[in-house]
Order: sequence, then structure tokens, then C-alpha cells
Amino acid sequence: MTSRRRTGRTNLTMRAARARAAGDSLEVASPTGPLHRLVDDFGIKTVLLAAIDVQGRLKGKEYDAAGLVERLRSGRLSPEMCGYVIGTDLGMTAPATGSFSWSSGFGDIGLLPDTQRARVLPWLPSTAVVLAEPVGKGWPHPFAPATVLAEQQHRLAGLGLTAMVGVETEFVLYDGAARDTVVAGWRGLRPVTWDNRDYALDLPVPAREFSRRLREFLAGAGLPVEAVKGEGAHGQLEVTFPYGPVTAACEQHVLFKHAAKTTADEQGMVASFMAAPSTGVGSGLHMHVSLHDVDGRPVLAADSEDGSMLSELGEQAVAGLLSVLPQTGPLWAPYVNSYKRFADHSFAPARLTWGRDNRSCAVRVVGHGRSLRLEVRLPGADANPYLALAAVLAGIRHGIEASLKPPPVTSGDAYLNRQAELVPRSLAEAVAAFDASTLASELLDEQVVAHLTGVAHLDLDHHAARVTDAELERGLTQA
Repeated sequence: MTSRRRTGRTNLTMRAARARAAGDSLEVASPTGPLHRLVDDFGIKTVLLAAIDVQGRLKGKEYDAAGLVERLRSGRLSPEMCGYVIGTDLGMTAPATGSFSWSSGFGDIGLLPDTQRARVLPWLPSTAVVLAEPVGKGWPHPFAPATVLAEQQHRLAGLGLTAMVGVETEFVLYDGAARDTVVAGWRGLRPVTWDNRDYALDLPVPAREFSRRLREFLAGAGLPVEAVKGEGAHGQLEVTFPYGPVTAACEQHVLFKHAAKTTADEQGMVASFMAAPSTGVGSGLHMHVSLHDVDGRPVLAADSEDGSMLSELGEQAVAGLLSVLPQTGPLWAPYVNSYKRFADHSFAPARLTWGRDNRSCAVRVVGHGRSLRLEVRLPGADANPYLALAAVLAGIRHGIEASLKPPPVTSGDAYLNRQAELVPRSLAEAVAAFDASTLASELLDEQVVAHLTGVAHLDLDHHAARVTDAELERGLTQA
């Protein structure tokens, strides 16, 4: 009985994915909805009860599905987890001080599971996920990434505005299991493509099969991607997601990364979302943001013949982004490695510029009329989308509230615009600016700034005492 239900769930999910991809109207159960319905409709055996950590990863516990449904229904389970999941670094380093540290005793935080919005995960057998909101003293926890973003959405709504976003993310796919890479000391990585395959439709079989399976899995979860394409760096792919509400886009991105890493591992590969996985390679997380008034009308475009010019409000939004983003670097470039992506003529911005359909700028104005939008090109693939978008919305709001004027538009090569401010060159520089910024504290809350500053210092401390291969190469015989 169990085996038949598992097979039926898998087949049903795959059929749904293929039907959506083909535009068919196949009658299938929705892969999202109340947890108890998914357990019945899809034969769910395992539930991941998960919160989203500072790095934008799923953290939580696995539960027996039927048992979890019953315990939640009867009120016999009040989920909790150690609070440091929203206050530690990539390696889960235990901080010495702070809200979740040795000095505080590493207390728990409560979790509020949204069992009405459970979701089937076709990339794991008979599994669904329930996202849970971290709470403290009965309220959404102020340090939870989703809370930080929700606060910025709320404040933007106070201006009568709502943001929508479309996300593009790049990552590098390597051939070989992660375990083998660890044994080899993280050396000898083999990208699945070995030349520039930007927009190529003849990707090697491993990359093509990975793309197919990933798209099918995500469609089966009710999270279809818009497109997958080859990119310029060796082994690099880009995934474009449908345009839509901010919170939904962030949730999709977190689940996409989980799916991508799981799918790659299943095929004996590694999917890396490092901003700079090797010298000269950069992976971005580009955010296409639009603004709408209370009636749903887009407000970025001015009334013009082709709708390609920014309105006054649109220019204020650009000015705010260029003012606030350099003061909030840890939200969109959170690690030491993040800053190795920003290099001249790398397609990652090196200066704080804006321009019309100009990919060398930090903010690219693209589209026409209703589709006119601001592409923010600063965040790397390693960014937590909740925090990166919180910084973006804070910048937009500040520009509008302060009626800021943007600098002159950049035409041509923005890397040569010596009048424009440089993007922060290191995490240490970005953290210092963030910690000292009264504007960041006003826009994001002083406690949030202090908390995220502490998390960033964990990454700085991790790297400070470590000798790298580059140091050995440069200094072993020459120093």
C-alpha cells in the first residue's frame, strides 16, 4: 500500500509538471494547500517543518507526516528551535555574545507553522514542506529575515505603494559528488561546461539533464521557472523566475535553491551559489523591481511616447537605491567572498551608477510602459533574497520620502565613470559603513543593524586567521 501511494504521488506530480509545461488542463491535485489534504492526496510520509535562516536556507526538523498532523491538530506540539539559526554564519559558528550566543545561553525561539500553505517537494520522495515563522514573545521575531522584509513592505505601503519583483539567479554546476570534493580539499573542481555557453542551446548532456529535471521538479511543486539558460562562465547557468509578489518570490527562491542542490547531488554534481566560486567567475542575483499604487497601476514610467522614461517618483527610487545600498552591503553581499565578484568588465557592477538598458550599471532601467522596471544588479547569488530585497525597498522608500535626485545617467561603459562612487570593495569596508550608518538604523531598525553586523563579523573572523592558497602562491618563496 505504501509503495503504491509513493509511486502514485510521484507520477501525479510529474504529470502535473508536464501538463503545466505543455499548457494542458490535466486535472491534478494542487501541490500546495492544507497539510492534511496533501498527506491524503499525495501520500506524504515526511514533512520538513522549516524556518528560513539568515543565509536564506531551510532549517528545521523532519517529522512523520501523519503524526505531525495529529499533534498540531490536537495542540500537543508547539514547535521550537535553537534561536541561533537566525543569528549565525554559514558554518553555524557559535557566537560568543549577542541574542543567540554563549553569553545568552542559546535559548529557543518559537515557530508558527503555516499548515494551510504546505507544499509538496517532488525532488524528495513522499515529502512536503511547512514553512514556519520564527516568533518571540508572541510576535514575529524582529531578526527573522521574513520579518525584516515584511517591515519594509509595510512602510512602503504607508506611501501607498506596493513592490513586485522578478528574480534572475546564476550559479555554477560542477561534475562530481560533494563528498569527493571535500576529500580533495575543495580542489580539482570540474565545471559541467568548459567554455562560454551564454544563451547556448547545445549544452552538454549533464547540464541539459539537470535543467530538465530541475524544471520538472519545480513545476510539480507549483513553482515553475520562466526559463533556464547557459551563462558565460564555465559551468554557469541562469534561472529566471516569474514576476510577482515580493514575499512569494523570496519563498520560491529559497525552495529553488533547495531543489537545485538536491537535484545536483542526485546526479553526482554540485550546484554552487557562491558569488565568486573561482577567480574571474561571478554569479549574481538580479532583482527586477516595479512599483504600483493602491489601484495596481505602475508608477515608475513617465507619460511619454514609448514609456521608456522614468517618472519623477521613479528617479527618486533610483536615487534612493544608489544612496542606501552602499550603506547596507551586508544585506546583499553578506560574505568575504561576495566582494570578489565586483570587478571591472565582469557584468557585476563596480561603481554605483544607473543607466537605460545598461548591464554595466548597478541599477539598470529596462522595459517600457507598464513593464518599466529597475533591475538591481548588486546582489550576488549568495544573498538571502529576503534581506537583499529589504535593502532594496528601504532604498526606494528613502529616495521617495526624501525626494532625492539621482546623479547623471550613465551611457556607455559604467566601469569608466570615475565620477561615480565605487561599490564597497570588501566585507570589512561594507560592515564598517553599515554599522556606522545612522540612515541604515533609521530605515531598518537599530537592533536589526546590530544583529546583522554581528553575523557579518562571524564571517570576517572565520577568514581572518586562515592562510589561503593564494597567499601561499604569492608568498611561500618570495616573502
